[in-house]
Amino acid sequence: MKDPAWIEIVPQADWAEDSSLRDSLEKVKDQENGRVDHIMAVHSINPRSLEAHNAVYSSAMSGTASLRKVERELIAFVVSLENHCHY
Repeated sequence: MKDPAWIEIVPQADWAEDSSLRDSLEKVKDQENGRVDHIMAVHSINPRSLEAHNAVYSSAMSGTASLRKVERELIAFVVSLENHCHY
């Protein structure tokens, strides 16, 4: 299976068969819809990079008491727009 950017990924349905991905699934899936976002799924071929990306994301989204999570998400959104990132 390929994501919209045509990057090979492990389909989420197959993550349970790989212990490294199975352990990461609950950490990285969207709790509202139960799916793994494409930006995280592209790391499924290399579970160590998935863990590292999730650690950076988690730190960035909880790393300061001076901004609410929604404000940090908005900053990330604007930076992505300015960088012409379509994710």
